[in-house]
Formats: sequence, C-alpha cells, structure tokens
Amino acid sequence: MKDWLKGGCHCGAVRFRVRSSLSGILNCNCSICTKKGYLHLIVPAADFQLEQGQDQQSCYRFNTGRAKHYFCNICGVSSYYIPRSHPNGVDVNARCLDNIDPASLTIEEFDGREWESNIHRIEGFNS
Repeated sequence: MKDWLKGGCHCGAVRFRVRSSLSGILNCNCSICTKKGYLHLIVPAADFQLEQGQDQQSCYRFNTGRAKHYFCNICGVSSYYIPRSHPNGVDVNARCLDNIDPASLTIEEFDGREWESNIHRIEGFNS
C-alpha cells in the first residue's frame, strides 16, 4: 500500500511529499551516490510534490547532463533529483524522509559503476 510520506533537507528550507510503499530502495555505488550517501526511492512524478523550497535550490548536472541533482542552497542536502533512468520520475533520497530509520528499510545493492550494464534492474517504477 502506498502512503504519503513527508521529507526534506536538513535545515527545512526544502520540503516535499512522496507517495510510496518504501519498496525497491537501492544503494548505488557510483561516484556521486557514494559521496552523498544516497538511498534511491524512484517514484512517478505524480507521486511527488515539492511543498516548499523551489527558490532555495540549485541544480548540479554532470556527465550526460540528463540527471538533475537538486540540493538546498542553505544546508547543501540533496533530498531528491530527476534521474536519467526515469526522466519522468523523481528519485527521493530515503535518508531524507521524516521519521524513517534507514536501518529498518529493505535495501538492494545497485552497481552504478557499471550503470549501462545494470539499468535493466530499475526500468520500472516502485509499486
């Protein structure tokens, strides 16, 4: 069952809601995800609502430039982004969800260092 969950950055300037069953969470070992400590929860765009902070964010793009990595201008936390694998979806950092203990989540490992060879594992959205 999908529920609406709230989350945001560290300082609270960026706040969002996401509808999810908290399944299909991935821990990626690519360079940016490793440095950020990102836990991926990919949802359709209709299941994500930015409640505040649009004007408090910057966007970082690298490599192909297709992914849009948003981060708070105040505290620097990246709580969500638009992934190149799902340009019509949103990838929420599960670590930024309110009242969720990451240790309680079922997390799958994803080899992002070999992204092109492994992308088939995340082609569908979470249920």
